[in-house]
Amino acid sequence: MKLTQYSIDELLEGCKAGNRKMQEALYKQTAAKMMAVCMRYAKNRMEAEDTLQVGYIKVFQKVKEYRGDGSFEGWIRRIMVNTAIESYRKNLKAMNVVPIEDAYEQPATGFDFSRLGMQDLMKVIQKLADGYRLVFNMYIIEGYSHKEIAETLGISEGASKSQLSRARAILKEEIIRMEGINYATHAG
Repeated sequence: MKLTQYSIDELLEGCKAGNRKMQEALYKQTAAKMMAVCMRYAKNRMEAEDTLQVGYIKVFQKVKEYRGDGSFEGWIRRIMVNTAIESYRKNLKAMNVVPIEDAYEQPATGFDFSRLGMQDLMKVIQKLADGYRLVFNMYIIEGYSHKEIAETLGISEGASKSQLSRARAILKEEIIRMEGINYATHAG
């Protein structure tokens, strides 16, 4: 079965009209990119798929609210990120968030994460404790400020900074460990 490509304007108008065919086409044309966004916030593929599905339900429910500020795909991405954040909040009690009294500043690492392949980086990010992973994604990938993260998650700016610092340190240690394994495997 051939996938018909529609323009974003056609998809937008069709979705606003509640056209199921256009909703399905929008999903098929954008789901892979949005799944990548969801994977960054999730512990595993199943959790990412749940976030993706809930996110698209919201997209279709709220599509009439899209005002054309920025790209439609960017608007969908924002819904996916917000859906992941909402999921985080619902599960907050079971997650590893450092209390502010335990927070400490670590110097920012100068480690270059770009040397790692995208799939390897995704696996390492997914291993982070939920609080670390969420703050890392919001700050590094989505470009939120610590103030915005603090307001969104209901934590202090200091806790956001601490979470990011710990996430970077953990990622650095894990990547160095992985590179050591890869070096040892290829050197022998």
